Amino acid sequence: MIVIYGIKEQLDPIKARLSDIIHGSMMSVLGLPEDKRAHRFMPMAADDFHYPGGRSPAYTVIEINMMAGRQPDTIKRLIKALFRDIEAGLGIASVDIEIVVKEQPAHCWGFRGMTGTRCAI
Repeated sequence: MIVIYGIKEQLDPIKARLSDIIHGSMMSVLGLPEDKRAHRFMPMAADDFHYPGGRSPAYTVIEINMMAGRQPDTIKRLIKALFRDIEAGLGIASVDIEIVVKEQPAHCWGFRGMTGTRCAI
């Protein structure tokens, strides 16, 4: 599951395109199928979304939650692909993109009536 945070006025107009770009990177690097998209957008009021100095109102946080088990180099390739693809596709500078990958053990996941330990990564 991927959660994307940003200032409402900046995020709302680009949600569909950003979702396509993120999922394209996930398919390319991780081999996810086309129909395995789980994105949640959290557009926020500017006064509720404080961001570090040196960033613009386009500052966007992408939180990727996935089962543990992928190699560190794979995660690094995904992060680099996201920076590259978002900048190329939407013109958002990499300084305005923050990505965090949160890996949890399979037993911490539940979907389709079962735990993640019953599914392959």
